[in-house]
Amino acid sequence: MGARTKVLRKVVRIDKEKCNGCGVCIPSCAEGALQIFDGKARLVNDKYCDGLGACLGECPEGAIAIEEREADEFDETAARHLVDQHSHAKEALLCGCPSASVARLERREVETSAPGSTCQESMLGHWPVQLTLVPPGAPFLQGADVVLAADCVPFAYPGFHRDFLKDKALLVACPKLDDFQAHLAKLTEILSRSKVESITVVRMEVPCCSGLMHMAEEAIRLSGKKIPLSGIVIGIQGDRRV
Repeated sequence: MGARTKVLRKVVRIDKEKCNGCGVCIPSCAEGALQIFDGKARLVNDKYCDGLGACLGECPEGAIAIEEREADEFDETAARHLVDQHSHAKEALLCGCPSASVARLERREVETSAPGSTCQESMLGHWPVQLTLVPPGAPFLQGADVVLAADCVPFAYPGFHRDFLKDKALLVACPKLDDFQAHLAKLTEILSRSKVESITVVRMEVPCCSGLMHMAEEAIRLSGKKIPLSGIVIGIQGDRRV
C-alpha cells in the first residue's frame, strides 16, 4: 500500500509547554483523536482529527489551537473504528476511576444541633489522588501544601480528613506494594513541574512504610528544589506517634 496523500487542511495543535495533562479535552473529541501520553495531551494521528475544534473551548490552559498545515486527510471510517476500540474503556470510566480527568471538589462543614459538635464532610479537595494517576502539572498542585499518605493511613487514623486534608493536596502511595522507582520518578516530575510549597508525609509505624519518607527526600533532591518536608507516624492502633 502506498503512502497516504497529504493535503493542506486544518488540524489540532497542542502546545506542550502550556498543557498540564488535566485531560479535560479528551471527552470533547468525538473522534478519539486526543489521548494523554506521559502527562500531556497528544494528537494520536492527523487522520483522526476532523479539524472542527470541538476541543478548543475545553482547555483551561489555552493549550489547544487549530492550525492549517499539510496533514493526512481526515479518515472518518478509521476515526469511528478508533472510537469503537475504546468504547469499553469509556463505559468503564462512567462507573469506575476517571484517571485522565482532574476535578476540584467543593467541600463544607455542616454544623449539627448538638452543642460543640460538627458533622464533617469529606475534606478531599480534588481528584485523582493516587500518585500514579495524578498529572504532574495538575492545577491543584500549584502552590499547594501536599500530604503524601501511605495507603493504610486513612483506614487506621480516624481523624485523617479532619487533621490532614483540609486545604491540602493529597497524593497516595504504598512504598512496599507499588513500584517504588516509578513512584519516585513521578513524584520528582511533580515537584519539578509544580510549585509545591511543602510536603507532609503521613505513614504507618511499620518499617516498610518508612520508604515513603525516603521517597519524598529523594524526589526533593532530584528536583533540585528546596521544599520543606515533615513527617507524621501513625500507629497500627490508630494513635498518632509523631
